[in-house]
Amino acid sequence: MRRREFITLIGGTAALSALPRAAAALDYPTRPVHWIVGFPPGGATDILARLMGQWLSERLGQSFVIDNRPGAGSNIGTEAVAHAPADGYTLLLISAAQPINVTLYENLNYNFVSDIAPVASISREPNLMVVHPSVPVTTVPEFIAYATANPGKVTMASSGNGTIVHVSGEMFKMMTGVSMLHVPYRGAGPAVTDLIAGQVQVMFATMPSSIEYVRAGKLRALAVTSATRSAALPDVPTVAEYVPGYEATAVYGCGAPKNTPTEIVDKLNREINAILGYAKVKGRLADLGGTALAGSPVDFAKLLAETTDKWAKVIRAANIKVD
Repeated sequence: MRRREFITLIGGTAALSALPRAAAALDYPTRPVHWIVGFPPGGATDILARLMGQWLSERLGQSFVIDNRPGAGSNIGTEAVAHAPADGYTLLLISAAQPINVTLYENLNYNFVSDIAPVASISREPNLMVVHPSVPVTTVPEFIAYATANPGKVTMASSGNGTIVHVSGEMFKMMTGVSMLHVPYRGAGPAVTDLIAGQVQVMFATMPSSIEYVRAGKLRALAVTSATRSAALPDVPTVAEYVPGYEATAVYGCGAPKNTPTEIVDKLNREINAILGYAKVKGRLADLGGTALAGSPVDFAKLLAETTDKWAKVIRAANIKVD
């Protein structure tokens, strides 16, 4: 057989073998899809998954079932997806936890970087630097001066060791040189409750857990932790306006088991990006304090890599350990 004929034959065989996969992607999904969330129902991550799942169900004609698998800082849910069949019927709601956990946990039964395929980013959500009204400051520079004058006496609440709330505060400490006493809680709810009661003084709280208390005057917002101001609180400055280079946001998105067919990943990416263009969806994300973050799987992979590297440096420098 001549070389050209051989190459043509091999190419034709490869094309034929790819047909079943391509056909499956065109038909996908033909049955319900399980979208695993590593946190309990009711939180921001769960709300986001249900919002996107509802729209995906309407567009693709199959149910997107939200499957809450809380525990171990989202590791139980992430591990379930990492070990699931790579057929597009088990997805992961990626939050701030997964990039942090890469460094925070030493002996995981999965490798987030290599076992989870980034599908699509969904939103970016800042935290709010909030203080109890009794703290005699109204700006970030005043807070830095106050904390500097009272080293180790200012109490900083968080939703737990290694959470986005905690590492955001630790990065602030590193970049400003202030000393604060970290007080971890089991979740944002108890931490915000004690902050409102004046039991602790400052918190780099998630938007959903704190924004209504700011609007009600029960907490004072000093700054948002994103690089730009939030549309939800346009009059509140960013930390970066006073601490150049500071940025701490939670990026949410969709992931799938590695080796999920590219055709399925691309189809999900197109659908999610289309949904993020809806005014109703943008409005709901704004209610949660976030902004739509459309992009390609490659864009999302790059963002996750950058975020993982950023928090690895903070976790190691602050010697953060899980309970």
